[in-house]
Amino acid sequence: MANMFLSTLAFFLLAGDVLAGGPAPETQLDVALVIAVDVSSSMESDEQGLQREGFIDAFRSSLVHEAIGSGLNGRIAVTYVEWSGVKDQRVIVPWTIIDSPEKAMSFSNQLAYQPIRQAGMTSISGIIDQSRKLFEQLGGSPVRRVIDISGDGPNNDGRHVTYARDEAVADGIIINGLPIMFTRGTGTAEQEDLDLYYRECVIGGVGSFVLPLHDPEQFAMMVRTKIMREVAGVGDARSLIMPAQLGSMNCITGERRKQEDLLSQDKKP
Repeated sequence: MANMFLSTLAFFLLAGDVLAGGPAPETQLDVALVIAVDVSSSMESDEQGLQREGFIDAFRSSLVHEAIGSGLNGRIAVTYVEWSGVKDQRVIVPWTIIDSPEKAMSFSNQLAYQPIRQAGMTSISGIIDQSRKLFEQLGGSPVRRVIDISGDGPNNDGRHVTYARDEAVADGIIINGLPIMFTRGTGTAEQEDLDLYYRECVIGGVGSFVLPLHDPEQFAMMVRTKIMREVAGVGDARSLIMPAQLGSMNCITGERRKQEDLLSQDKKP
């Protein structure tokens, strides 16, 4: 009986040593990626469909599978979030560990089953702040934390986007941008210099980048390229935050446009 007691005690002591030795190997992640997609009212139905299909196809791509597998740990965590106004961020697919083509396909299938919705305002600052909370909920220890923001307009709801951007970057988070700049029925994009707005006002962190999308037929290819770069950590070795200069990009252009629209509505009889 004594020998059995000692053996049991030794087992638990050894188990305690293993558990106390730090995070289990499976918790090591090359990157934790928040895919943040715009579903505000400015996003037309065809844009939303292409945006969703682009991410579905990306995680079915063998090139993306190879990029994930070639990482130091061969393991990433991804969540897909739709966003609109400052209080409207909805997780469509929760944090998912992807360490094989099968799990990447499973993530893609989960995304494909979800309906597409359309909401209201555009709060890039809101999705940045919410993404920081999502990272806090994630277990494990990612080498990099990346927010992947796609959208077709500037921030016009919530706090100023540069405040949210700067706080996230100070916390070690990387923000990349995919500004959607399709030509509308009016013959112009939602904002013709949206790529510059994203570069100066939205993205930040070491290796951050902007991939502007002008042609809807290139959506799938651009999303796949963006995901591969984010998984591989390929980018400029310096921070690409470019503070807006006088006469350059106005980082509150969305808020000003919103105010002008409200004033014009008030003047209507």
